[in-house]
Amino acid sequence: MSIMADKFITIAEYMNSIQAQMDKQVLEDFEIPAIIVGENAGELRIGVLEPIGLQVKEEDAEEAKQILEDKQQPLEPGDSPEFDELSKFR
Repeated sequence: MSIMADKFITIAEYMNSIQAQMDKQVLEDFEIPAIIVGENAGELRIGVLEPIGLQVKEEDAEEAKQILEDKQQPLEPGDSPEFDELSKFR
């Protein structure tokens, strides 16, 4: 009986390791394991800039992409009680 390792796939690429780390933390907050690959690749080497990859298990990829996409959307009135409360001060 063989145990198959989880396959991780890249769902996002970054030129900034800080942004990659922030998005990794967002996914982990949603209990989606994530890893960063090529973190040192974001450094300039012989005039070539290589992206940093954010990877998740293949079965978590769609949910992870949706979470990161939703994170990019600005909040609108009615999205959350906290937002509605803060918008009163504008």
